Amino acid sequence: MSQARVLAVANQKGGVGKTTTAVNVSAYLALGLRVLLVDLDPQANATSSLGLDPSGVELSTYDALIGQAQLADAIVNSGRPQLDIAPASRALAGAQVELVELSDREYRLERALAQVLDRYEVVFVDTPPSLGILTLNALVAADRLLAPVQCEYLALEGVAQLMETIELVRATLNPRLQLLGMLMTMFDPRTRLSSQVVDEVRRHFPDQTFDTVIPRSVRLSEAPSYGKPVLRPRTRARVVRAGRASTAWVAAWARSSLAPRSVCGKCQSTRFIPIPGSRALTSTSRNWKSWRNRFASTACCSPSWSANCRMDRSS
Repeated sequence: MSQARVLAVANQKGGVGKTTTAVNVSAYLALGLRVLLVDLDPQANATSSLGLDPSGVELSTYDALIGQAQLADAIVNSGRPQLDIAPASRALAGAQVELVELSDREYRLERALAQVLDRYEVVFVDTPPSLGILTLNALVAADRLLAPVQCEYLALEGVAQLMETIELVRATLNPRLQLLGMLMTMFDPRTRLSSQVVDEVRRHFPDQTFDTVIPRSVRLSEAPSYGKPVLRPRTRARVVRAGRASTAWVAAWARSSLAPRSVCGKCQSTRFIPIPGSRALTSTSRNWKSWRNRFASTACCSPSWSANCRMDRSS
């Protein structure tokens, strides 16, 4: 059985939607893949967003990092099929100090995950809003980095620093780490600033920025209070459709080495099995048919071509 691919959701700036992205994308991926969500944030928001009480868990990622327990013992079911979570606790705040004195402190999460990778197909790691030892552990353990970027001016200043951090980690600790993409979040179509920030990020990082943008939504804000993700297969809300689109990119990357794929005999384009309930949108265009037809002739000569053909960003 193939081991899981590890995806860290990280950005040193707070309030950009890291936890919301990690919870909802992992929940939607769990409709077709076995997924583990690792909460590495001392605030434990990912844990509470899935209906668990951080103060009531017996074992957490804190215990696995400092070596008091195995990560497999801390993992619990989220209440959704195929989605498990390694919950966080408030003690993680102290782990940032305790890990400094331990040997190989940057590799603690990687070693803890090694025992459970064969149980899952994708592992998400939700990180705190900093570049401290916990985030560093996530980057060392990850194969790819998904970076949510808020559509605000101050978020632009953190993008360059994030890219420098990736290069530093690749050069010293984890050469396999690559940027899966930047996901623009909290997009407000009523303001020019949001559009300007998106254009600026895409101008500097055209190959690293998702086509899909995640709009501001009351649904996303309310979902954690119910302890459930916002994504539903039959929901037509704008934010849910955008979430499905971004999820399709992640699913294609995960499936590229894990799931059976079909290849067009003429043009050799790869087609992945769609996620249940997903239309696999990857564009901000509102007209699905026009977007599909725009790429159909060049992406694959098969009439049954799926939008997932062009979604494999893995190297």
